[in-house]
Amino acid sequence: MRQRIAILLLFTDLASLLACRRPEPVESPPPPGETWLTDAQIRGARLLIEPAGTRTLALHLVTTGRVAFDEGRVAHVFSSVSGRLTRVLGALGQRVGKGDPLAEIESPDLGSAWSDLIKARADRVAAEHEFERQRDLLQHRAAAERDFEAAQDNAAKARAEVERAQLRLKMLHASETGSATQEFLLRSPISGEIVNRNATPGLEVQGMLSSANVVQELFTVGDIDRVWVWGDLYERDLGKVRRGQIVTISSVAYPGRTITGAVDFVGNVLDPQTHTAKIRCVVPNAEHVLKPEMYVTLSVELERREMLALPRTAVVRSGDRQTVYVEDGKTGDGRARFHERPIELGEADDGWVGVRSGLAPGERVVVSGSILLSGARE
Repeated sequence: MRQRIAILLLFTDLASLLACRRPEPVESPPPPGETWLTDAQIRGARLLIEPAGTRTLALHLVTTGRVAFDEGRVAHVFSSVSGRLTRVLGALGQRVGKGDPLAEIESPDLGSAWSDLIKARADRVAAEHEFERQRDLLQHRAAAERDFEAAQDNAAKARAEVERAQLRLKMLHASETGSATQEFLLRSPISGEIVNRNATPGLEVQGMLSSANVVQELFTVGDIDRVWVWGDLYERDLGKVRRGQIVTISSVAYPGRTITGAVDFVGNVLDPQTHTAKIRCVVPNAEHVLKPEMYVTLSVELERREMLALPRTAVVRSGDRQTVYVEDGKTGDGRARFHERPIELGEADDGWVGVRSGLAPGERVVVSGSILLSGARE
C-alpha cells in the first residue's frame, strides 16, 4: 500500500515538473513597416483613428507686413505763417474735428497780410469814386476821354490789388472776415486723433510760405478706424495675389487675435535690392488694435479647393519623408494591424494638410498618436 502511494506521488511530481517546463506560446513579430496592437494597447496609447476624407481647404500665402496710416485719413499739420506760438489748444491723443483750432500763433505775416488787404480795399473805394466822377464829367462833356480812361484803368488795378490781398490771406489759411489781427489760429484740416505733437508755447515757427529751409511739423492728426497694411511679395508669388482677396492680419502684440481685410493694391514695380513687390491691404480697425508702424503677419487667402485632407497631427515627418499609419484589418490573434504608408503632401490650411498621393478616401488613418506608433516600431 505504501509503495502504491509512493508511486502515485512520484508520477504527480513528474507531471508537475513537465507542466512547469512546457514552453509558453510565443507571439510572432510584425513584419517591417507594420505595428500590431491589442485593443487595450490602443486605448492605453489614446490613439485616434478616423477615415480619410475630402475637405475644402483655403490656400494661403503668408508674408510679413507693416501697418501705416490710410493716406486719405492722415494730415501732417504745418504752420502757414511765421511767428511765435502763444497757446497750444490740441492735446496728444485728443479727438478733433475738421476745422478745430490746434494752436494760436502771433504772426507778423498775418498782420502784414491784413494791412495789405485793408489798404487795397481803401484804394479800390477811392479808385471807384474817381472812376464814377470821371464818367459823369465825360457824359456832360466836362472832362477829356483820356482822364476817364485813366480813372477806369486805376479802378481795375485797385480791384486786382484787393483780389491779390485776399488770395494772400487765403494762402495763409486765414479768414478775411472780422477785424485785422496778428493772432493766427492753426486748425485741423481733417477729423481724427492727434497722434503726434511738437508744438510748445513760446516756440518760434517758420511758415511754409517763408524762405526757411526747414519747416517743423507741429501736429499729426490721423484717423486709424481704417488703416493700410503693406506687405512684401516675392516674384514667384506675383501671379497668385490679386485685388479683392481676403487677408488675415495677426501680430505679436495680440496673440491669437486676427483682423480681416482685403488686398487693395498689388505693385507693378519690384524693389531692386530685395526683388519684392509691395501689396497694400485695407483693414478696418475700429478697436484701434493695429497701430501705425506696427509689424504684423499677413495671410492672403489665394483660393478654396476641395481635396483629400488629414489633420497635421496624422503626419509623421522624418527628414524629407512624410508617412501616416493606416489601419489594415486584424491579425490572426485579433490584434489591429497598422501599416506605415509614405504619402505626398499638398497645401496646408489651419491645422489641415492636403494629400496629393499615397492615400485613398475612406482608409482609416491614425490622426492622433502617430508618433507613438513610430516610437513603438523602433
